[in-house]
Amino acid sequence: MKILTGANYDRVLKRLIDIFGSACLLGIFTPICVLLAIFIKLESPGPVFADTPERVGKNGKRFKMYKFRSMVENAHLLLRRDPKMRSLYEQYKKNSYKLKEDPRVTLFGRFIRRHSLDEIPQLLNVFTGDMSLVGPRAYYPDELSNQQRKYPETKILVKKVLSIKPGITGYWQVSGRSEVNFDKRIAMDAAYVDHRSLWYDIRILLKTPAAMITGKGAV
Repeated sequence: MKILTGANYDRVLKRLIDIFGSACLLGIFTPICVLLAIFIKLESPGPVFADTPERVGKNGKRFKMYKFRSMVENAHLLLRRDPKMRSLYEQYKKNSYKLKEDPRVTLFGRFIRRHSLDEIPQLLNVFTGDMSLVGPRAYYPDELSNQQRKYPETKILVKKVLSIKPGITGYWQVSGRSEVNFDKRIAMDAAYVDHRSLWYDIRILLKTPAAMITGKGAV
């Protein structure tokens, strides 16, 4: 049935699932979120939510993505502007915008990142319509521009990926997460766009808890 696949699926059924699913999960995770917020505030000064730049969403629209803070305050600017971190920033860009050993990450932040607990607030983004439960990664603007210069063959794939909403979880997230470099990651995201359907999303959602528990590929 066409309503279960592609753009037809996005238009009605996927949005209904996103609204209902995010509302239910927000209710379930609220007590856990309160505890996480307390631990974040106790460990280091700064806001509970990460103070990161906007992400790129559907059709290039930028939006504020909510995440629990897992790093020191102003970590994003610190990496880009502190002369002491210049070599680390170059390594960050070289490694597809990931660092395996990141000195900005707090002790508790390392735990919540490994098990994707910092991603729970993105349910708010799903409920308001900027994201979906399942979809491609939500990229930073400078990440897309820099990585497309590094991998020029990915430009057509990026255009396809930006034709739909990004997701909290997705094909690459349950298939290697941060161990996958940008060129392979964007190809996996584009493959999801081509084959997205109700059944495909269900399979990804069923694999997500195991990826969270094991923390495989997380940094």
